[in-house]
Amino acid sequence: MTRDGLAEMLGEQTTACGPARAALIADGSFIVWDGLVPADRLAHTYRTRLRITQKRGQPTLALAATVDILTHAAEEPVRIGRIDAADMSWTFMLFLNATATAALACTGVARSEPPAEPATQAK
Repeated sequence: MTRDGLAEMLGEQTTACGPARAALIADGSFIVWDGLVPADRLAHTYRTRLRITQKRGQPTLALAATVDILTHAAEEPVRIGRIDAADMSWTFMLFLNATATAALACTGVARSEPPAEPATQAK
């Protein structure tokens, strides 16, 4: 996966895709992992994350919309990716189709502090 290829996939699937694309273009780090996960399993995980971030008052972008998209995708296999903004202020999770040729959804979460290990740049 190339930076340009990933940037081209990020359109208007959710309101977080534009900021994720901007973070990627502004030299944010990114990774797309091998392996596939059923969308409904991810929907469950991110529904829980939605409740936790709401409880904490942590800013998010399109997390509820992403949960809805993943729920409707049911058992469709999904590939996961991540973009970390260069200043580490936001992390974006990407959900791609099985062949990593199209983005299904994207969500972002504001970081209160930098992670222990940023994503490595994928080639």
